[in-house]
Amino acid sequence: MSASQTSDVPTLLVKIFGKDRPGITAGLFDTLAAYSVDVVDIEQVVTRGRIVLCALVTKPAAGSEGELRATVHSWAESLKLQAEIISGTGDNRPRGSGRSHVTVLGHPLTAESTATIAARITATGGNIDRIFRLAKYPVTAVEFAVSGVETEPLRTALATTAAQIGVDVAVVSAGLHRRAQRLVVMDVDSTLIQDEVIELFAAHAGCETEVAEVTERAMRGELDFEQSLHARVALLAGLDVSVVDKVRSEVRLTPGARTLIRTLKTLGYQVGVVSGGFTQVTDDLRERLGLDFASANTLEIVDGKLTGKVTGEIVDRAGKARLLRRFAGEAGVPLSQTVAIGDGANDLDMLNAAGLGVAFNAKPVVREAAHTAVNVPFLDAVLYLLGVTREEVEAADLA
Repeated sequence: MSASQTSDVPTLLVKIFGKDRPGITAGLFDTLAAYSVDVVDIEQVVTRGRIVLCALVTKPAAGSEGELRATVHSWAESLKLQAEIISGTGDNRPRGSGRSHVTVLGHPLTAESTATIAARITATGGNIDRIFRLAKYPVTAVEFAVSGVETEPLRTALATTAAQIGVDVAVVSAGLHRRAQRLVVMDVDSTLIQDEVIELFAAHAGCETEVAEVTERAMRGELDFEQSLHARVALLAGLDVSVVDKVRSEVRLTPGARTLIRTLKTLGYQVGVVSGGFTQVTDDLRERLGLDFASANTLEIVDGKLTGKVTGEIVDRAGKARLLRRFAGEAGVPLSQTVAIGDGANDLDMLNAAGLGVAFNAKPVVREAAHTAVNVPFLDAVLYLLGVTREEVEAADLA
């Protein structure tokens, strides 16, 4: 039946709750089938071995409702379950306009923070239609289906609240396009990997402290990236090319990086990286991780030595956004269906250009400007923002 067809139809809400076991759902509907009722809606939740099963059905023929009630209660008691049957009219009330998925990540997720998020949703005029757990480890991730408020004002309101209470909250529009985001592009340094590659090179050149200071200022947006890049690379002049292999071996992937990429690839996504670092490292990562795209700056090498210069077009803040668009074009994916992940100020244009921009353990200026932020130390937590459950992640590992 359509919503209009059920709006005035007498209905019964049948609730069953108790210890879960196989066959409860089939048993309830076998019992109801004897009264020729139609199913209007079903909801079932199992939490720590306890089941709550709700069936909204049309009222049976006149004179048999009492018998139906008695039969359902008798069946429930035979299985040591409880039953509640409530008379009413029609289906659920129509949901308000504006549909969003609100994903909340906690490490741990406390009752206090959950209450605060729920209250804030209500204060914006939103209604929580459903809550679903996406993951219980390595972080707790739950998803709220919200209606009645548009996505952008809800995102703005929850971003402020999340920052105040120290949880990560992502708000995305509901709809088919959520699972249709088929390209993910990541920054490399301090995102895909735990390191700043230029600092690894600098350690071999004995100028790590000087380079780290300039890098930090550039990532905070205090220095022009291209100027800072040339200044830092100049300090590497004279290093032997053998250092490249040493740096590659020193690179440490961020926890969850392999899981993120493996799961995305299993789900049919294309994955790329853009970096203000160097192709001498990103090309190796592309091969090791099976990435579809990779672009970075290139250290100039002459006669087996680093010259202290870079060659080719500089991959800076604007360059990263340009590369995202190029990768999307080559992948045949609309920009609205892309995801970008980064941590520094030079990632901002890319994050804002993508359909979903994720600030990962980012600087404050980046967290404030991105669509959403993830501040737990596991890169695969980004999967939960896409609606992927932990069970699906584990299934992808076995594929």
